[in-house]
Amino acid sequence: MKHFPVQIIGGIILHQGRIAEMKTGEGKTLVATLPAYLNALSGKGVHIVTVNDYLARRDSEWMGKLYRFLGLSVGLIVHELNNDERRAAYSADITYGTNNEMGFDYLRDNMIAYAEQRVQRGHSFAIVDEVDSILIDEARTPLIISGVGDKSTDLYKIADSFAKTLKKVTVKELDSKQNAEEELSEDGDFVVDEKAKTATLTKSGIAKAEAYFNLENLMDSENITVLHHIEQAIKAIGV
Repeated sequence: MKHFPVQIIGGIILHQGRIAEMKTGEGKTLVATLPAYLNALSGKGVHIVTVNDYLARRDSEWMGKLYRFLGLSVGLIVHELNNDERRAAYSADITYGTNNEMGFDYLRDNMIAYAEQRVQRGHSFAIVDEVDSILIDEARTPLIISGVGDKSTDLYKIADSFAKTLKKVTVKELDSKQNAEEELSEDGDFVVDEKAKTATLTKSGIAKAEAYFNLENLMDSENITVLHHIEQAIKAIGV
């Protein structure tokens, strides 16, 4: 089997990031293999987006034989997968899935607390099947996701309990960087600026927080959620 000229032209158009309208019987499924394979060679991953799970599964099985013969790996995103399985599918050279599944995975990745919880590895190149349906018709229905509130509520309670153990130092105004550093070196665990209405942990407060929450470094980016809850707690108590 080889690609017909019309299929090669379609593949070139898709590789250029443009929309290719194919007539019935011209083989759009086979057309997608050309830009998908070419862009997968970069190692950054290619997403092939379909309108439903059936097409995603079918195309990944049909075209997967071709990609694997050429030395590439193929992944499939469907509803029943857990996070580890999704992460493995997105790590493949070419990943098939629906717009809804990939869209919700993107939203969930933007709600995580730690980078290692992310399932998608990036967005380099995508081919969208039935692009008019997905980007126009279905665009009227937004993808909406909400987080679980219980964990955050518990963390607020823990941070509040911790904040009540800290010693407060109050100043009229931290009017300079030097003044701020001097105040932050005081014996208190956090400094309240009455004018700016801010509350800032001192070195002592940071050390106590790391011990209380069993953290190596409170200021690490992975601990930003804990730091945010502590800052809100000391502000609520001190300001």
